[in-house]
Amino acid sequence: MEQSVPLVSGAIADEAELLAGLRAGNDQAFAACVRAHSGRLLALARRILGDEHDAADAVQDAFLAAFREIGRFEGRSRLGTWLHRVTVNAALMRQRRRQRQPERSIEDLLPHFGEGEHQIDSPVPWKLTADEILVEQESRELVRRCIDQLPESYRTVLLLRDIEELDTEETAQMLGTSAGVVKTRLHRARQALRTLLDPYFRDDGP
Repeated sequence: MEQSVPLVSGAIADEAELLAGLRAGNDQAFAACVRAHSGRLLALARRILGDEHDAADAVQDAFLAAFREIGRFEGRSRLGTWLHRVTVNAALMRQRRRQRQPERSIEDLLPHFGEGEHQIDSPVPWKLTADEILVEQESRELVRRCIDQLPESYRTVLLLRDIEELDTEETAQMLGTSAGVVKTRLHRARQALRTLLDPYFRDDGP
């Protein structure tokens, strides 16, 4: 017999009850879990994949994988945090499977140095600080569009480290690479992103 799961206003009362229902194969628990987390997970997958259809498929893959493995979830983190990691993995797997598109070279977006490591065309100060840029909605949308222009391998590292706030070791593990590679790509991705944002925020005034 399917285990009963207490409901509060049509929703499962707390995470412990939700987990109990998921582990018991309760359909109400599965539906409640999807309702509670699908929006945030879809936004996460969309940031990584840049495509609505691929993102929806990745979230579906993530929920299926999570429900299959729910018995192994030990509850050391919140369920939402675990689902976040499962979704990142699902999105990265789908990213590796899909046909790669021609990418702009990261070298075109990095600072150029002359003799003696002197930087050519030193960066001009911006009108807004980085914090002010992130606060403004229009600026946030511009930042997202510029991130989307980065080569995929650099864009993914930037998203995982700076947007999703994974640490270096976890990012490396998810990408199947080393911490050193993650650090290098992140540094170059940040430099490239500044180049893309520079025309919009530079302060050439007196």
